[in-house]
Amino acid sequence: MTSTFPSRRALVGAALTAALFAGAAAPASFAATAPPTTRTSSLPPLDPAALRAAISDLDHPQATGAQLRVGGSAGHWYGTAGVADRRTGAPIRQDDAFRAGSITKVFVATVVLQLSAEGRVDLDGPVQDYLPELRAKGYAPIKVSQLLDHTSGLPSENGPEKNTPEQILQHRYDRWTPRTILATLPDRTMKFTPGTKQEYRGINYVLASMLIEKVTGKPYGKAIGERVLRPLGLRHTSFPGDDPRIHGPHVHGYQAMSDGTLKDATEYNQSEAWGEGELISTTGDLERFVTALFTPGRLLPKAALEKMFTTPGDDVRMTNGSPASYGMGLQKVTVNGVTMWGKTGERYGYNSAVTATKDLRRTVAYSWNPTHRDDSQGRMVLRIANAVTKPAAHR
Repeated sequence: MTSTFPSRRALVGAALTAALFAGAAAPASFAATAPPTTRTSSLPPLDPAALRAAISDLDHPQATGAQLRVGGSAGHWYGTAGVADRRTGAPIRQDDAFRAGSITKVFVATVVLQLSAEGRVDLDGPVQDYLPELRAKGYAPIKVSQLLDHTSGLPSENGPEKNTPEQILQHRYDRWTPRTILATLPDRTMKFTPGTKQEYRGINYVLASMLIEKVTGKPYGKAIGERVLRPLGLRHTSFPGDDPRIHGPHVHGYQAMSDGTLKDATEYNQSEAWGEGELISTTGDLERFVTALFTPGRLLPKAALEKMFTTPGDDVRMTNGSPASYGMGLQKVTVNGVTMWGKTGERYGYNSAVTATKDLRRTVAYSWNPTHRDDSQGRMVLRIANAVTKPAAHR
């Protein structure tokens, strides 16, 4: 028996995190309190007590550690709670790395847009022209841009059943390749006509990463390293490939088993996530990355960068009927009248995000370590989101 492949479907925790941060179907106290057009001049001053309180409650939901970095021209703050390693009791330090999950997609989109600006990739051309192996699946033509903004309409993959924590850890050393991931897609079936709806799907970025490799002739992680990591000095950011370990100082992730005991889930072969979610990074590197990305001319020319901030037209809705919220690589976030753009990420034992106002007055990078993969994760996200956007008098 198979089930929808967990690393690429809208997992309960990941989907909730994205929905909360977007203000979609969120509790009334969290939904945007002003129209999306509200200027970021409404940013409240930083409140260190509120920021610390947001990450300090590691019982609601259960977590082993948390760190939050707020930056930008409107003020800076960094804080931690809990431990990096339950065995040693070591505290979390600023350069401790963690699994950043789907934040990987922003790096992938950046390089695809660079290649487009160089005239090496046609965003309006069918991805099948670059990946003939996809043509063999019998799908309708899918534009490269439709991978990046999640309007491809590709079907759901099928993979090993991983419905319990025990099943998850049983598969921690499985090795995947892009082509074995592609093989989990059913042939000649699509969820919708490309470009007509928006549905967040990790497989879009597996294909986008394959495209990078086809065009550059290099592993996609090496291409990102040459074009993004090294120019920006992101020394703590890496793509582990088949290596299940995190090298150097890092935060451990844990999973609660069915009997409530915690097991260290840090070692995990991320090839199942590959170009959609294998990134390892730090909050400092993510802040440096988003600051460079949002500065026209640093990583992308202005016209290419604007594609990240442009969602599909009003006639394109998410499959649940809500307004489309994804541009090419970034998700639009409006919370308490403050509009930001960024990306969440989740792996087993890790929940992360990087986001910023377009004018870089406020940047936010966090990572925390939930022990359960369920709706409870939204409680921590809610606290952080309110702490970085809501005036103190209204908390």
